[in-house]
Amino acid sequence: MPKYQIIASILRDEIRNGQYASGQMLPTEEQLTERFAASRQTIRQALSLLVAEGLISKLRGSGSRVHGQNEPPRSGNIAVIATYISDYIFPGILREAESVLTANKYTAILAATRNSVYNERSILADLLTKPIDGMLVEGTKTALPNPNLDLYGRFMERRIPIVFFNGYYPDLSGTVSVYADNFGGGYELVQYLLGIGHETIAGIFKSDDIQGHQRYSGYLTALRDANRLISDSSVFWYTTENKHELFTEELAQKIAECSAVVCYNDEIAFRLIPLLQAHGIRVPQDVSVVSFDNSSLSDISPVKITSLSYGNQNIGRTSAELLIRRIAGETVESQTLRWTLMEKESSRPIEI
Repeated sequence: MPKYQIIASILRDEIRNGQYASGQMLPTEEQLTERFAASRQTIRQALSLLVAEGLISKLRGSGSRVHGQNEPPRSGNIAVIATYISDYIFPGILREAESVLTANKYTAILAATRNSVYNERSILADLLTKPIDGMLVEGTKTALPNPNLDLYGRFMERRIPIVFFNGYYPDLSGTVSVYADNFGGGYELVQYLLGIGHETIAGIFKSDDIQGHQRYSGYLTALRDANRLISDSSVFWYTTENKHELFTEELAQKIAECSAVVCYNDEIAFRLIPLLQAHGIRVPQDVSVVSFDNSSLSDISPVKITSLSYGNQNIGRTSAELLIRRIAGETVESQTLRWTLMEKESSRPIEI
């Protein structure tokens, strides 16, 4: 019998005899190499057998975790549910998440809800019939009551780890999330504009996702703290379904009554700037425009957009790393990513 099979047999017996408890990490490859006087390649072959049998999970950078007697065998599949896949910033988020999953020998099952709770329910119901080891989820319409929490509860009953990114469901307890400091971002953008002399600052926010409410809250709090609150008529809201109805002449004229505007994200700012220009409103000479995400749109805009950036942080990568750790049995906590302001052409100081 080859040596790697002998080593696998010994470790298999030790696992089944309870020498290693459920969730416990096996000795490192280096320790096993020394124990069995074998090469690292031989040890890896032995561990690969145990992975194939569903006795352990081998996680890159974390070692090998023992499965419990009643724990389902590893499927090698991770469900990744996003609102969108090919639009805006989502390709970069999903690419980084997939790179982490692939490095840990997982296959991503991608699905897009298009921010529809109906689509989300169909996707979740289908996933309940499939073998998966974990879920990365961008919540759908997270500012509104969600009818699909019962299905998420069924995954949690099956002890399938879930990590949410970009947002979370406040009514779903015991979950882990990775999201931006949206309140802080809204506050920071207003402080920046106030600091360069702007006193009347409009806002455009998304009403059906929790990020929009948090960014609005930061925006509003900063204006209040500076005693610069403006009329509600200078704050504009949109939803997933009516976004395309937002960009009207009326919007342009109302924005022009202020000297600056905080946009929900670069996608909104990218569409707003040509609208303002088409109505003779110059950016930034007449109106400064700032936003969130520092996406590629901020650089290809007719006027490059001052925007908040994640820097070298990536929500997809961070959330996938947390999920891998959860699958390995570690206790992890939600993480908040901080913003960095990238000042570009769309904002300028008020001339006195």
